Amino acid sequence: MFFLTIVFLFVVFILFKLMLIVPMREVHVIERLGKFKKVLQPGFHFLVPFVDRVAYRHDTREEVLDVPPQSCISKDNTQLEVDGLVYLKVMDGKLASYGIENYRRAAVNLAQTTMRSEIGKLTLSETFSERDSLNESIVREIDKASDPWGIKVLRYEIKNITPSRHVIHTLEKQMEAERQKRAEITLANAEKAAMINLSQGERQEAINLSEGQKQKRINEAKGTGQEISIIANAKAQAMEMICQSLANNGGNDAMNMLLKEQFIEQVGKILNEAQVSVVPAEMAKLEGFFEGMEQVTSTVSGQPGSAAKGAR
Repeated sequence: MFFLTIVFLFVVFILFKLMLIVPMREVHVIERLGKFKKVLQPGFHFLVPFVDRVAYRHDTREEVLDVPPQSCISKDNTQLEVDGLVYLKVMDGKLASYGIENYRRAAVNLAQTTMRSEIGKLTLSETFSERDSLNESIVREIDKASDPWGIKVLRYEIKNITPSRHVIHTLEKQMEAERQKRAEITLANAEKAAMINLSQGERQEAINLSEGQKQKRINEAKGTGQEISIIANAKAQAMEMICQSLANNGGNDAMNMLLKEQFIEQVGKILNEAQVSVVPAEMAKLEGFFEGMEQVTSTVSGQPGSAAKGAR
């Protein structure tokens, strides 16, 4: 039984060495007596026991490698701390096994050196604004250098770009000055627009007032002209009627009577409104006659008394 057990275990061990199942996500590199034989793809395979062995196993899925932070100097001599992620995939198991000792470490180191070189070509502001082009440049350079390693660099992503504290403080001051500048420009534009609108309003107001005054004068002139025309027509008609009346019998007497009535009416108005004594010329002559008579009478009555005093 002991011998049969040993034989059974030996047969199982031989079968274990003879058969190989490669998972779907991997490729295996086979060496025969220390020399590369072939690359086994996913599936079931037979090996020669004690002659063939699995030297390397590679994952064919996309891998993500973390690129640690490193110090970089930009084109304008600004110190930056930059880290990122590199995405790669094994394309050739033989080259990944024999082309380089450790393709993962080599890819990370190559990403760091390429990143330092590419950032040195850009200014500080360009590293933030042109991050996509920077990633593409790093991927292109890494992929070109890693082609003999049997891997494919799919993409590179910069995670953080961190300037030094002094640079951050300077950038904050610059941003504050820029915001203040934009605020002052906005206020100046607002004041300019307000002054323009105010001047346009005053101009329009002056135009409206002048147009109103002009129209007012035109209307007054038209009204005055129409009034003069109506009065002139009325006077012409009145004169025509007067002339016709004077041509009839008794027209002169009627005219004289009308003039006397108007004269008396106007004199009465003057006497009522005047602050001094106003009388017609004929009445003034009559008043002067009576005053002269009074002076003569007083003179005549005073002469006898004067003669008697002289006699005495």
